[in-house]
Amino acid sequence: MTRLSVSEELESAADRIADMSRADLRVVLRRAALMLRNVSGVPLEPATEDALNSIAAEMKISRSDLIQFVLREWLETNAYLPVRAIDEESETDGSA
Repeated sequence: MTRLSVSEELESAADRIADMSRADLRVVLRRAALMLRNVSGVPLEPATEDALNSIAAEMKISRSDLIQFVLREWLETNAYLPVRAIDEESETDGSA
């Protein structure tokens, strides 16, 4: 069962909640809970986790956005992704 199918099943259940039996609703909710429980991120060492959280707070961005930014920069720097073109003529406010 994929996350998409669980999502569709939950949406369908929400649309017809008055027509569903408690047992059917229980099955749908247990499947969703199981799917959520089994979703895992990348396990990080506590020191790395703390550093990410501190930097994200300092930059006032989410931890997820910080990870995406760092990963994209690393991939570009190491030629795994093409470097984004920068317009030298444009004015910037100094933020990314």
